[in-house]
Amino acid sequence: MTQLPVALIQLRTPATQTAALAQAAPLVRQAAASGAQFIATPEVTNIVQRNRALLFPAMLTTDEDPCVQGLIALAAELKVWLLIGSALVLREGGGIANRSMLIDPDGRTVVSYDKMHMFDVDLPSGERVRESEAFTPGESAVVADTPWGRVGLSVCYDIRFPYLYRALAHAGAQILTVPAAFTRSTGEAHWEILLRARAIETGAFVLAPAQGGLHEDGRGTWGHSMIVSPWGEVLARSDDDEPGVVSATLDLDAVAKARQAIPALKNERGFNGPFVGA
Repeated sequence: MTQLPVALIQLRTPATQTAALAQAAPLVRQAAASGAQFIATPEVTNIVQRNRALLFPAMLTTDEDPCVQGLIALAAELKVWLLIGSALVLREGGGIANRSMLIDPDGRTVVSYDKMHMFDVDLPSGERVRESEAFTPGESAVVADTPWGRVGLSVCYDIRFPYLYRALAHAGAQILTVPAAFTRSTGEAHWEILLRARAIETGAFVLAPAQGGLHEDGRGTWGHSMIVSPWGEVLARSDDDEPGVVSATLDLDAVAKARQAIPALKNERGFNGPFVGA
């Protein structure tokens, strides 16, 4: 039996990287003190600033960003695996990435993943979002080996694209990470349903740390961080949008049991046509 104590950090990230680290670090320490060996923070852990005239000049590389570097140092100090759910950073080739980074207990970046799907929407609430106008999407899915099994990375809006998670599962991912900053309207309607669906479809654990509450820049996020089992059971959750820690222990044997009971990954036919009808 492979047991993994995990913790999700729910944040209400402020509008500067230094302030962001000051909020996140004590919660990471709290999670590690409770025994978590794998800790995950939400999307945009390092800065939440929707005013792009203020955001763009604040962008730094991962090597320069004080929040990113502070969290990397903290992983090494606490000897834990730490997923920086995502940080907004300058890309090496230009532009801005929404980047998820998996850090090992030696403070090494094992893998990084740039969010592939841009949140370009006009919501029924009247909110208009165009991430593609600010960020450059990634082009590759990412999985990483850990002592407990393979982890597949994603970020927020990716959750609405099931093919990504099936690809991660086919690549051996037993744990899927979905750090997010869901809007309040879409979070209330879809957050739990989408997370449980992806877990059931892939027979994998889903770790979904979230931003929550009203941020300094006026943005509202849903919170309700959640850990879901391969059978779709919610193992732990936050019932609100307040900063805090959500913890559970994963039994990795549950992945094989779920995939044996419902062998959807093996039964998949990869349908690409033909289509019949008008």
